[in-house]
Amino acid sequence: MTPERETPNRERASSGSRERTPAGATATSRPRARLDQPRPPRRRLLPEWDPEAFGRLSERIARFLGTGRFIVWMTVVIIAWVLWNVFAPRDLRFDNYPFIFLTLMLSLQASYAAPLILLAQNRQDDRDRVNLEQDRKQNERSIADTEYLTREIASLRIGLGEVATRDWIRSELQDLMKELEARQHDGHVVFPAERPHGRDVDDH
Repeated sequence: MTPERETPNRERASSGSRERTPAGATATSRPRARLDQPRPPRRRLLPEWDPEAFGRLSERIARFLGTGRFIVWMTVVIIAWVLWNVFAPRDLRFDNYPFIFLTLMLSLQASYAAPLILLAQNRQDDRDRVNLEQDRKQNERSIADTEYLTREIASLRIGLGEVATRDWIRSELQDLMKELEARQHDGHVVFPAERPHGRDVDDH
């Protein structure tokens, strides 16, 4: 009786263990991101652009705005605008006095020109900062090279101070000649050619 009662309990325990869901990190069914592949690009609501190309364009516009050509062309356009809207037939006028549309266009131009000029100035400041950093490093290298050459020249001077120069050798030879002449006056001087050789040296 006992074995028959234990078998269904075992079956229930085994079926219960099978029906249990694993806990922890394995419980989630989300796909893992593969590390050997780049992530897919995210969708952006704003349009994408090249900052470098946009910066170059802003510099060109700012450079053009700071020339006399732009002032001349803007003056010509404003004068033509005003003359056309004053002397043209009423049906062909598109901006009557007090030229509200012209004021709007000039305000729009100023509102776009100011950020473009600031962007160009920021790019120029970045370039100046990089150039200053490179100049500073170049100056540091130049100072280090100058100090190294100064130490080498000082060591060469110290070394040359210990080397026998032509004047020093001449003075030493003159002193030696004077000493030999003084010894000749005092008595017989034995020169290296008059010294005995061979057996005479042994007998002596």
